[in-house]
Amino acid sequence: MLSKELQELAEPVLAEVREHPFWAGLRDGSLPAESLAYFVEQDTGWLLPGYARSLARTAAATRWDAHAALLARSVIGTLEARDRLRGAYAELAPRLELPPAAESPEVTAATHAHCSFFHAATAATVASGMGALLPMVWFNHQISDDLLRRHVPGSRYAEWIKVYHPGEGYQYAVKGFMAAYDELGERMAVPGRAELVDYFTTSIRYEWAFAEAAWTRSGWPL
Repeated sequence: MLSKELQELAEPVLAEVREHPFWAGLRDGSLPAESLAYFVEQDTGWLLPGYARSLARTAAATRWDAHAALLARSVIGTLEARDRLRGAYAELAPRLELPPAAESPEVTAATHAHCSFFHAATAATVASGMGALLPMVWFNHQISDDLLRRHVPGSRYAEWIKVYHPGEGYQYAVKGFMAAYDELGERMAVPGRAELVDYFTTSIRYEWAFAEAAWTRSGWPL
């Protein structure tokens, strides 16, 4: 099954992402507050809206109605998640002594590259678009579950970790995605399948790069 092949490809990167200092610092409360603010600004200001539009582009291009419906529902869910996370951060910031998140943050180089990758992939073919889109859904599920499981109770970001988690129902959305990829694996010709896997392999690296950018709070080179 294609979903199994993709999981095997992603697992080494996912293991590194779980232990990245950004996510580890969230779990134990040691993450600098400025890094969380950076993450929220770039995620809600740029990455999630860009991802939603990329989902919509692929939903319009796919020939299979069930896949179009799955992607279209995810557009709405992504934008709702953006609003929920932005609101939750604003509510928790004073109590957790976090800097306020800018309403209109400047896009950073790492985020711009990530969004541009989504745009280019989903503007090319359905295969490249589907390959690029899966890691963000899947890694978010894995990372948010891991944060809940392994965070230090009572640590600084425990409240944020609870609101960051998309909810128990999110696992069913991820299962829907995995089923769609298995269907694609059966229907696609060999070149299309190879293209999907290639874009997926690149996209999982962006999941690590986004955590790294939030950890280092990297901007644009001078």
